[in-house]
Amino acid sequence: MGLSIAIQMDKVESLQIAGDTTFALGLEAQKRGHNLWYYTPDLLSLNEGIISARGQELTFYDEVGAHFKTGAAEIKSLQEFDIILMRQDPPFDMAYITATYLLEMLNPKTMVINNPAEVRNAPEKLLVTLYPDLMPATLISRDVEAIKTFRHKHKDIIVKPLFGNGGAGVFRIQPNDQNLNSLLEMFFCINHEPVMVQAYLPAVSNGDKRIILIDGNPAGAVNRIPNEGEVRSNFHVGGIAAKASLNERELEICATIGPELRRRGLLFVGIDMIGNYLTEINVTSPTGIREIERLSSINIASMTWDIIERKHPKHTSNRIRR
Repeated sequence: MGLSIAIQMDKVESLQIAGDTTFALGLEAQKRGHNLWYYTPDLLSLNEGIISARGQELTFYDEVGAHFKTGAAEIKSLQEFDIILMRQDPPFDMAYITATYLLEMLNPKTMVINNPAEVRNAPEKLLVTLYPDLMPATLISRDVEAIKTFRHKHKDIIVKPLFGNGGAGVFRIQPNDQNLNSLLEMFFCINHEPVMVQAYLPAVSNGDKRIILIDGNPAGAVNRIPNEGEVRSNFHVGGIAAKASLNERELEICATIGPELRRRGLLFVGIDMIGNYLTEINVTSPTGIREIERLSSINIASMTWDIIERKHPKHTSNRIRR
């Protein structure tokens, strides 16, 4: 008997299926006889102690321009589902955080992937700071003087929002650039959050490698090569996908962080590598598996469902893992 699966995601009509990981996971689930239902995060509710959502039955088709069919809108208790895939894109804001609190309340017979409490505790640009020896030189701060001192030491730096995604708002400040003050003013007028500042890594011109880990183990990788004159390699901003394998350093890093990801219930994770350095650990809505399958013939969606199907009967908690 197939599993009942609810997908918390952005609007299904917005999916760009050639590179969408949520689509790939849903398509593989269908092939295995599982049933899909979907809702957007704004339609999630807590009503008299019951976590519910207004959503629709969903069928995926691997056809550009005709990639889905939905049923009539209906309200369902999320406790009716075996699996919930939390797959909406950031920003990692209070709306996102609220959704993690609600999903955390579900009885563990419903398995939420990734563990919502640990998603809340593991913003991509903060979780990685648990491993300073694996990272480039990094500062997280709103202190303008601290940022200037960091720049004076490292000369060529990257400045980016702490809770951004898809390469949005990422700037390179070179030694002769006079725009740092204006840039910080812009960031700090928009919100009250610190920024992340890192030493620029020239190796980014050779690509920013996305590695997918399933239950703490590396499953495959794709290199994202920036366009000429661009420091950002994210697919959202035009990065070019190239076939990639894992070298010894990358396998060592996966072995270092894998046990902690597994302990936290972060089953589907994407890490980013530039040269020999780990730059992010992405747990909210990691992407890349369609590109990996196309370039390397590795079916990560199938590997993911193998693990989910094995773990679901033994699942014990959607809360913080001690």
